[in-house]
Formats: sequence, structure tokens, C-alpha cells
Amino acid sequence: MSTLDHFWAVVPAGGAGTRLWPLSRKAAPKFLHDLTGRGRTLLQDTHDRLEPLVADRLLVVTGADHRDAVLEQLADIDPEQVLAEPSARDSMAAIGLAAALLERRDPDAVMGSFAADHVIADPGEFRRVVARAAETAAEGWLVTIGITPTHPATGFGYIARGDALGAPGVFEAAEFVEKPSAEVAREYVDRGYQWNAGMFVVRPGVLLDLLGEQDPAFASALRGIADDPQTLADVWPTLPRIALDHAVAEPAAAAGRVAVVPGDFGWDDVGDFDSLGTILDAGNATANRTGPVVLGDPGLVQVIDSDALVVPASGRVVAVIGLDDIVVVDTPDALLVTRRSRAQDVKQVVASLQQQGRDDLT
Repeated sequence: MSTLDHFWAVVPAGGAGTRLWPLSRKAAPKFLHDLTGRGRTLLQDTHDRLEPLVADRLLVVTGADHRDAVLEQLADIDPEQVLAEPSARDSMAAIGLAAALLERRDPDAVMGSFAADHVIADPGEFRRVVARAAETAAEGWLVTIGITPTHPATGFGYIARGDALGAPGVFEAAEFVEKPSAEVAREYVDRGYQWNAGMFVVRPGVLLDLLGEQDPAFASALRGIADDPQTLADVWPTLPRIALDHAVAEPAAAAGRVAVVPGDFGWDDVGDFDSLGTILDAGNATANRTGPVVLGDPGLVQVIDSDALVVPASGRVVAVIGLDDIVVVDTPDALLVTRRSRAQDVKQVVASLQQQGRDDLT
């Protein structure tokens, strides 16, 4: 697929990935790791699948502490394309800053926001869906890409799909709904709802105007930073800490101004070690076999009668005997042992360590 004229990719690269502790830390969050075993980090994979659409029209928005690591992993991009946030202010500020800069740089721009830490199995189909979304966004819509559910997940928000908008595969987004209970999730899937992956495609000026309808001062502040980047350090801490979904997408959907393009390209946000194990299994040619799943050097893993997920990141040999549904993550300064079915609870360990002042471990 050829590049799309005036299409820009914005890649928010933030978050600590606390459910993937101790592999993912504040100093080295999950987007900087190779979690697929293919030799590319999640950030590099994100760049690779977007490059055919945008060539060099890509902006990464990341924390100041991670800018050097991002530049090291994306050595071919201009350092000016990596925007450093002075502090974390959630997705509206990060994506809004990129929008304000692009509004000035390219009046004909359409931008797509795609997180740095997602895994996509079919990049070609992903690009076809993004191209369809970009065509719709050029007409003035805020477009979200809805993921076709594979099961009634309780860990994702959902998008209610409304009437078709004319172009094939494009629908009105009737409503964004929060993470549901298991019973409600089954109902959503039966009714044709899409998973909300936080992917938005829009003209920069449209995004900022929609924000301005809800919070004029916020939109004005972002445009002010773009006018004078020297004000970033002073203005940034005053910006609201809010997600784009809540700041813009939900009220815009209620007003009938959001479109959804369904996508079925094998998406996962690698939210925990259970999800990671599923991804690694799917990439294994013998995925139906029983036995260990290893991320790292298989020579460091000894498993007997177990289907464990093992991450031998310390250089030590890890042995597991007779245990199923087990995750073992061994790093130089921390060891995690849990069941895959309890993978979501790993974040509680991080919270406890933070309360104890053990910032060296988080």
C-alpha cells in the first residue's frame, strides 16, 4: 500500500505497564521491550506497520525520561519528531499537543493516533482499515477504529455501532461504554459492539475544536504551546489530566459527530501476562501443543510436566515441575510467580511496593 497524502501518525508512548511487572518498569515500560519474540520492540513494531502509510510523517509523544531510549530504538527518525512531555498528563494532552503542532505545520493534515504498546497480527489489514478511516476523517469526522471482538472481554471498553454512513465499512459511533461485567460483555458482543482500542483518526483542527467545545482553556493552551514551544514547561503542568475518550470522544459521539470503522486484524494491548502468553502461543507453529511458553533464551528454562509461561530475564536457569497455569518472570532484582488466571492482580504488587517507598523496584 502506498503512503497516504498528508496523513500523519501520532504514537503516544507512555504508561508503566504495571501488570507486566517486573519485566515492565517506570524506567523501561513495556513499549521498549520485545514481547513477541521477533526481535523488535513493541515501539519498533508500531513504527514498522505505520511506515508504509506515512513514510517519515510520524510523531512520538513520550515522557522526558524515555526520549533517549525512543530515539535509540527509532534511530532513523528526526529527533524533532520525538516530543517529550515534562510529566504524564494522560492521552488528551499528549495527542492534543501533537494535533496543535500539526495544525500549524500542515493545514491539510489528517492524523491517526496509535499506541506504542499494542500487538497487531495482520499489519496489511490494519493499514487498509486505517486508510478507510483517514478518508472519512478528511470529511470532518472524528473516527475511531473499533476492534471486532473475539470474546466477551471485561478488560476493554466498547463502542456501540450505529447506522451506516454511506462509505463501505463506516458507521456512526452511537456510544462509548466503559469496561463491563462478564454478563454485560456477552450482551455487547451479541449486539455487535466493537472493542475500544483508543485508536482515533481526525483532522488536527477538528480534534482541537471538539476539545474547545468542552474545555476552551485546554484547547487554547495546547495551541498556545504550538505557537510558542518555549512555554511548554510552564503551561504543561496546568493542563487537565484526562483521557481523549472522556475529554472529546464521548461527548462528540453523543452529538453524532464520531464515526467508527470496524477492524479485524488481530489486536491485543498486551495488558498482562495471560495476554502475553496467548500472543506467544499464537506465534508458535506448534501452538496447540502442551508445554512451556518462553520469552527469552529457551536454554535457560527447564520444564517438566508444565505449561508454564517463563521469562528468564536474569540469566539464571529457571526450572518448573508439575505446575499448570503458572507464570514465572525472573529478573535480576525481582521474581514474580503467579497463575495466569491471576495475572491482572500483578498491579497490586506494584502498588504495594510504591506504598513502601520501593521506587527502585517499580
